[in-house]
Amino acid sequence: MSITSLAVRYGVTLAGTGGHNLVESAVDEAREAAEAGVDAVWTGQRLDYDAIGLAGLVGARVPGIDVGVSAVPVFARHPLLVASQAQTAQAATGGRFHLAVALGAPPIVEQAFGLPWERPVARLREFLTALGPLLRGEPVQHEGELITARSMLPTHVPGATHTPVLVAAMAPKALRIAGELADGTVPYLAGPRALAEHVVPAITAAAAEAGRPAPRIVALVPAAVTTSEEARRTMAGGLAFYTRFESYRRVLALNGTENPVDLALIGDEDTVAAGVREYVEAGATEVVLTAHHDLDAATQSRTRRLAGALARSRSATSVS
Repeated sequence: MSITSLAVRYGVTLAGTGGHNLVESAVDEAREAAEAGVDAVWTGQRLDYDAIGLAGLVGARVPGIDVGVSAVPVFARHPLLVASQAQTAQAATGGRFHLAVALGAPPIVEQAFGLPWERPVARLREFLTALGPLLRGEPVQHEGELITARSMLPTHVPGATHTPVLVAAMAPKALRIAGELADGTVPYLAGPRALAEHVVPAITAAAAEAGRPAPRIVALVPAAVTTSEEARRTMAGGLAFYTRFESYRRVLALNGTENPVDLALIGDEDTVAAGVREYVEAGATEVVLTAHHDLDAATQSRTRRLAGALARSRSATSVS
């Protein structure tokens, strides 16, 4: 089977580490990405800044580029409030905002939020069931076992178009729910092998069974366009964080590795581009290069420029 790169989109994550104001730094990075031709910039949800708010601000100030969030955990959030945040960002960006949600990780849910890690898959299903209509500006009356969401006040934000919703899903049950109720998935540390053999088949089959369009596969790929050995050490140190979580250890094992830095694309432009092509061949419809925020500004900038070059050249190239 041949996959043309015409349909593939390319994005980057925003680090926001270039100055004393995170928002201004993120805007500067997004502006550089837009000028380079990048299709989309993405922010990750942490426990300091609010990712949806940041994406809305960036999109409002930087025209011509999509903005996405990957991913907002469903624990400690309510679909009514997430929908209001997302619609506000959608109105601010003129229809260029993309939302991704996630289960999160048990240690963070239990230790940071003080919530029990109970029935996560059922919670994800209920959250998406309530969230879907809200993101279309429709009222909802959901009374589930874990979540209640009733539209007692207006739920549509004037100026907001429908917001696409994706799920940071990699396990079989979560992928099935994403295929049934969402527009796609945003896997991280799922290398080409895990994508081709597990992620893409599972979510595609679930979407087909539910009568939904083919899902978006937005592969978040750790990448740094540099030949510096120090960059590899920096990436290795940052990525080691994910080995603390069982969900990531499982997906790493599907790739045949225990060390996430083995999946990082680190090298010159040709080296990283060749690695990106493997993700496209594995079924990714979008590839987001995620340079670690501790990398130097020059490496982050060079990585953004490569993503832009890939986006600009897609109409003239194909992969088989």
